[in-house]
Amino acid sequence: MSRLGKLPITIPTGTEVKLQADFITVKGPKGELKQNINPLVKVDIADDEGGKQVIKVTVKNALDKKNRALWGLYRMLINNMVEGVNSGFSKQLEVNGVGYRAAVAGNKLVLNIGFSHPVEFPLPSGIAVSVEKNIITVSGIDKQLVGETAAQIRKLRQPEPYKGKGIKYVDETLRRKAGKTAATTAK
Repeated sequence: MSRLGKLPITIPTGTEVKLQADFITVKGPKGELKQNINPLVKVDIADDEGGKQVIKVTVKNALDKKNRALWGLYRMLINNMVEGVNSGFSKQLEVNGVGYRAAVAGNKLVLNIGFSHPVEFPLPSGIAVSVEKNIITVSGIDKQLVGETAAQIRKLRQPEPYKGKGIKYVDETLRRKAGKTAATTAK
């Protein structure tokens, strides 16, 4: 039995969940998300003891390894949808380096990150980006899209290990290396 898959998902007030034949739609104060559902997974909406509505995810065969994996996966996907339309998700990136800076221009993120030209990163629909000093905040209701966009921005100029110049996550720790001068004085 899946430890995560068997947990019910509480539907907050102001959130509407619709089940169609092969997909689920979650609508909340921040927006609407849709997700296809695998035929091996069954999703039901029921009432719990407290009178609140909950989403319960089950599978056809709980003993099959593939079914158990899908069970936990779809439970977390639906939970992320419910959380996203109510509170949203965000990731923060930090730009480090002399002369490195970022700015939002319309539907693009303009980055000066050490190249001979500014790099323009087009923002996908459903993603909002804000810049304060050297911190870029990527936010939206779709957790996967927020994470993917933040990873693509970081990929434009990954942090290097000697001076730490580049784009990194705020909570990321870098393994710094000693330069050539430190290596020669150690002998």
